[in-house]
Amino acid sequence: MTAESVPFIDLRPGEDDAAVRAAIDRVVASGWFILGPEVETFEAEFAVASGAAHAVGVGNGTDAIALLLRAVGITRGDEVIVPAVTAGYTALAVLLAGATPVFADVDAETLTLDPAACEAAITPRTVAIVAVHLYGQPADMSALTAIAARRALVIVEDCCQAHLATCAGTPVGTLGAGGAFSFYPTKNLGALGDGGAVVSNDSSIAARVRRLRNGGQINRYVHGDAGVNSRLDELQAAVLRSRLPMLPRWTARRRALAATYRRLLTGSVRPLPCRDEGHVYHLFVVRSNERDVLQQHLSASRIETLIHYPIPMTHQPAFEHWKRSECPLAACAAREILSLPLHQRLTDKDVERVCLGIDAFQKGHTLA
Repeated sequence: MTAESVPFIDLRPGEDDAAVRAAIDRVVASGWFILGPEVETFEAEFAVASGAAHAVGVGNGTDAIALLLRAVGITRGDEVIVPAVTAGYTALAVLLAGATPVFADVDAETLTLDPAACEAAITPRTVAIVAVHLYGQPADMSALTAIAARRALVIVEDCCQAHLATCAGTPVGTLGAGGAFSFYPTKNLGALGDGGAVVSNDSSIAARVRRLRNGGQINRYVHGDAGVNSRLDELQAAVLRSRLPMLPRWTARRRALAATYRRLLTGSVRPLPCRDEGHVYHLFVVRSNERDVLQQHLSASRIETLIHYPIPMTHQPAFEHWKRSECPLAACAAREILSLPLHQRLTDKDVERVCLGIDAFQKGHTLA
C-alpha cells in the first residue's frame, strides 16, 4: 500500500474554520471594507500580542519594511545593511524606501545576520540595519544593537517570519525602532491574502507609518507626505482577529514538532541550531551536502520540501548593481539548506515519516 503524502503546508482552515467564516460574514454584513473598526481593533489586539505600544496595519510585509524605513527617516542616498540570506522582498523594501541595500554575510550556523560582517559593511553613508529574524529565529540582537548604538545607526526588524518570537525574553519588533510583519497566507499568522503590520513603541514612528500607508494624508484630501496606498483591508483584519487568539497554541505546536524533528534526526542531515527559546519555527530548516539528491529522494517518497532560499542576495540579478562583495557563508548555505514540512496541522506520525525518509536516504534505501 502506498503511504500517504506529507504536504509541505496545508492552508485550508481547520479548527479556525467557523471563526474565519463568521469574521467574513461580519465584514460583508457591515458594508465597511477599508480602514474601519476591524482594522482598528486588530491593530490594538496585535500590538498587545506583540508586546508593542502601537501597531499599524498595511498592505503586505514588503510595504511594512519600506514604510518603517521611511518613518525612521531613511532617504535617498542612504545605505541600509541587509543579510545575504533572506527573502528578496527585504532588499526590495530598502529600494522602495529610496535607499541602497548593502549585503552582509550571515552567521555560519543560524544564517541570521553576522554582527562582525554587519559592522565591516558599514560606511559613512550607512544609516540603518535590517535585522531579519530568519525562519522564526531571532537575530543576534544583543550584538546588533550594540553595533547600532556605537555607530549611531537605526535598527529595523524584519519580523515577517517571527510572529510572537522573543529574543532573550523580549518580543521581536520592540528591540529596535520597530518591527515589520507579514500576514501572507503561509505565515504563522496568515490572512486569506496579503497583509502586513508595523509595530513600534515610538508613537511618532507609528503615526508617520499611519499617514504614509494612506497616501500621506493628514486630513482628507490633504497630503502632508508623499505616501503610498498600502492599507490592511477590513476583511483580512477580521480574519486575522479570528486567528490571533489561536496563535499561541499554534506556536507551541510548532515548537513541539521542531523538538520531535531534533530528537529523531541523526546523521549528516543537520537542523539549524536553536540559539534562543523564543524561536517560533516558521520554517524547520536542515542542511545537507547532498541537498538536491535528498530533496529528490523525499519527493519520490511523497514528502514535499522547499528551499528557503536557493539564491543569496549577492547572486540575485535584480540586485547585481548593488553587489560589493561576496558573502561566502550565504552562498554555501544556499547550496545546502532544505525546509522540511512544519505547520500546526502536521501530526507526530508525519514528522516521523519525514525523519524515516531522511534516515533511509542516508542508509541508501528507498522508503516504502
